[in-house]
Amino acid sequence: MQRQALGRAVRHSDLPLKGLWLRYFSMGGTAGEYELDAYINGLYSLPVLERDILAQAVNEMIDMLPPPPRASYSNDTADGGTTPSYESEG
Repeated sequence: MQRQALGRAVRHSDLPLKGLWLRYFSMGGTAGEYELDAYINGLYSLPVLERDILAQAVNEMIDMLPPPPRASYSNDTADGGTTPSYESEG
């Protein structure tokens, strides 16, 4: 279950494997880049501590991603604030 959720998060966020491995390794992870790739794709097993370090690295990288663009409302203010209006354009 942990591996599947991690794999979905990596794929959904389009995290680069090389960057993920570097982040994981800098946090004390000991598996190689190929082992991480195999783990993410369900072909290799990692010990609990290594899985948790990898999960932390993934979550930190996701937190660093810019938020996706949002749709604007017709009455958006110049400063970027939005106030939804449900009245017809009339």
